[in-house]
Amino acid sequence: MKAVVITKPGGPEVLVVEDRPLAVLKADEVLIKVHAAGVNRPDVFQRKGNYPPPPSAPQDIPGLEVAGTIEELGASVSGWKVGDAVCALLAGGGYAAYVAVNAEHCLPVPKDFNFVEAASLPETIFTVWHNVFQRGKLKKGENFLVHGGSSGIGITAIQLAKAFGARVFATAGSQEKCEACIELGADLCINYKEQNFEEVLKNEGVDVILDMIGGDYIPKNIRLLNVEGRLVFINTMKGSKVKHAHGEPSDDVDFSLVMKNRLTITGSTLRNRDMIFKTALTKDILENVWPLMETGHFMPVVFKIFPMSEAAKAHELMESSDHIGKIVLTN
Repeated sequence: MKAVVITKPGGPEVLVVEDRPLAVLKADEVLIKVHAAGVNRPDVFQRKGNYPPPPSAPQDIPGLEVAGTIEELGASVSGWKVGDAVCALLAGGGYAAYVAVNAEHCLPVPKDFNFVEAASLPETIFTVWHNVFQRGKLKKGENFLVHGGSSGIGITAIQLAKAFGARVFATAGSQEKCEACIELGADLCINYKEQNFEEVLKNEGVDVILDMIGGDYIPKNIRLLNVEGRLVFINTMKGSKVKHAHGEPSDDVDFSLVMKNRLTITGSTLRNRDMIFKTALTKDILENVWPLMETGHFMPVVFKIFPMSEAAKAHELMESSDHIGKIVLTN
């Protein structure tokens, strides 16, 4: 089969199409013929050598989510048949013509969704459902803030939080991106290049914050949280440590607020979680989130589609942050 391979750590140009053997199926796996694969920021981190896949996954083929048709069933697989249209969460290997996936990590392609739209779903929905609703315990009527509102994670978090009855705030880096967030259901979006989100929201109070930025956002997040508020990290793009502008460690994080307001600070990464966890998460999403897909309460937002052979261009776009929503590769 053809696959996009990371030839060495580096820039987008290290992504090259090569021939690779088809995976030998384990008993609990299905072989998916990949019609489309989502591009995610962890793919960029892996390409640069900063996010190694678990030992069980392909080591040099990125890709954490796909949509396609089942070509073959492992010996112990039940509940699926050859030809079924599915999307799936992967630990790696999605940038390819075929990929082997644990059958219990697959979901049916939602009604009226095409393969490109379906491929844009798993990584962000799994991440948001676990971190915002399971770890963050977001409830109806609460105030929710997501940073990076126009990213794949952001567009997913806005729509799911709104669908479950929260009041939704977002941050984004342009007026166009803020308008997109509002269209998706955000009650307010702050252009962080023009306004200080803490100043804008200080009288609102926030119950749950989903943060992928870190750095100097950390003390602002803590100060914004209501009593019993929850701060959930899924990335720290501006750094995992708070620093002053000149680079020295900062004492701006006031942990007395954590005690005084009984705050919860948590976070997670998804890729390295075990099969049992991912199976349980898949079942929870099928039960709680997938019905929203069928009733039109969630709109996939695909910014641009590239052929698999142009994965390098897709990564260039991802790193530019000029996109709103998801970037998808197709075979």
